[in-house]
Amino acid sequence: MRISSRGAVDPFIVMDVMEAAQKEEAKGRSIIHMEVGQPGTAAPQAARDLLTAEMAKDPMGYTVALGRPDLRARIAQLYQDWYGVTLSPDRIIVTAGSSAAFTLAFTTLFDANERVAIGEPGYPSYRNILKALSLEPVGIQTQAENRYQPSLEDVKAEPDLAGLLVASPANPSGTMLDKPALKELMDHCAAQNIAFISDEIYHGIQYEGRAVSALEISDDVFVINSFSKYFSMTGWRIGWMVVPQSHVRAVERLAQNMFICAPHAAQIAALGAMDAEAELTENFAVYAENRRLMLEELPKMGFDRIAPPDGAFYVYADITRWSDDSAAFCAEILRDAGVSVTPGLDFDPKRGHQTIRFSYARSAADIRAGLDRLAAFMAKRG
Repeated sequence: MRISSRGAVDPFIVMDVMEAAQKEEAKGRSIIHMEVGQPGTAAPQAARDLLTAEMAKDPMGYTVALGRPDLRARIAQLYQDWYGVTLSPDRIIVTAGSSAAFTLAFTTLFDANERVAIGEPGYPSYRNILKALSLEPVGIQTQAENRYQPSLEDVKAEPDLAGLLVASPANPSGTMLDKPALKELMDHCAAQNIAFISDEIYHGIQYEGRAVSALEISDDVFVINSFSKYFSMTGWRIGWMVVPQSHVRAVERLAQNMFICAPHAAQIAALGAMDAEAELTENFAVYAENRRLMLEELPKMGFDRIAPPDGAFYVYADITRWSDDSAAFCAEILRDAGVSVTPGLDFDPKRGHQTIRFSYARSAADIRAGLDRLAAFMAKRG
């Protein structure tokens, strides 16, 4: 049977790492998971309670492709509450996770073979979804002095761009763009007819000031968000995007044909999750404590060349004093320490052999145990 060249994308390495860790657990080993960017908490109780109540009276059929009107209105209210932005619910499309939103955004905005810039290190699925859609991902090699975020000079150096995607807070670095830096990039893109996409799925999880939404600067932008991270709903596969009014119908037509609608049950749960402020604040307090532990303990082990994690729940660390093969180094940590971490190759194909990513999204007890194991491993390894 034939296979298309579009399907020849790289694996999502963190998923392979997680599978390897699970195989070790199946043997009876205790593994501390610091590889996957997944909250250790369940969906908020209010989300589960609302879904339980609705399941008793609703057959859970299709919703319209844009999503339930009550959920879209509630998301619009979030923008008012968090950013002071007045947003029409008409511009909001509920999606099957942020992955569907990226697919819809790339398909709506770009024609085959067009060039779309993404920062590296960065979320690997940007690159792989672009490739699968016959688009050309243009990796911008970001620098530590720019907080591993694309600079205006970086973007200007790339010719013939059709789009630019930025993430703030970013994965794997956790760094954020401040409002002047974000505006500078957006203004340049507007002047050059470069579509601007803002990945904001880690908003709500920030430690060094408030994350800025691109919608605070312009309406001529695609903004993508998700219930996976701050709202602890990874497996529910529910997200959203905000698009210019002029693009709503184009996105809607694609969504109708590609996905029909986002999962109805997840939409109801998401509606409940948005009113679970007390529980979500407790979850955030765990991330903040875990971040404190990571920044305190990792340098003692020698992991002192790290990106400054302003948000999200990651630490991206240089390992060149020990290894030039991040995949082998991570395999060694899993084998000898029982801690699963992700090689930087997932995030940066060119320089990722020199870095690893730690996720601190799980319970504080898990993070403490993981750090203890890492400390013993590093002391023995030397």
